[in-house]
Amino acid sequence: MGLVVPVLLGSVRSDRQGIKAARFLCRLLEARGHEAVLVDPMVLRLPLLDRMYKEYAPGEAPAALADLAALYRRADGFALVSAEYNQSVPPALKNLLDHFLEEYFWRPSAILSYSAGRFGGVRAAVALRPILGELGMPSIPSILAIPSIGTALDEEGRAAEPWLDRAADRFLAEFAWYAEALAAHRRVAPPPY
Repeated sequence: MGLVVPVLLGSVRSDRQGIKAARFLCRLLEARGHEAVLVDPMVLRLPLLDRMYKEYAPGEAPAALADLAALYRRADGFALVSAEYNQSVPPALKNLLDHFLEEYFWRPSAILSYSAGRFGGVRAAVALRPILGELGMPSIPSILAIPSIGTALDEEGRAAEPWLDRAADRFLAEFAWYAEALAAHRRVAPPPY
């Protein structure tokens, strides 16, 4: 049985390159037999955070938040696709993350970062780690960093060079190990709170 993995895309720019990385990740997760669900803030059009999902009265949350809450409760782990904006996390990704809390608990996260330059957005990935830990979905040890995103992937999310597919395969194997281990433990020993 495959994993359920929301793929959280962090950019809403009109000429964003991250959509290629999200497609790449979704395609590879599905090839491994997992259910990859793209969570795109450009499509969702969430407002800037005023109230978290849990702060709405039952049945009063916006439909997009209610749908995300249902998806997140089914999730075995979360994959994040992040650009690097000014050495940190894009505001759309932070806003997307901050609408929820308990829905993330006891599930691992995996970070794919990217940039137009040579460093592949690793500073954003480093900035994300404490955020994800605080949200209850600590990141796996590895990061998949994609430099030169403009040429590294085509529009459908296919890698231009073989190293990227090999690196992604190892990255996703590690993520699946953590997600499967935590899912198995949640079934036999419910979280303490």
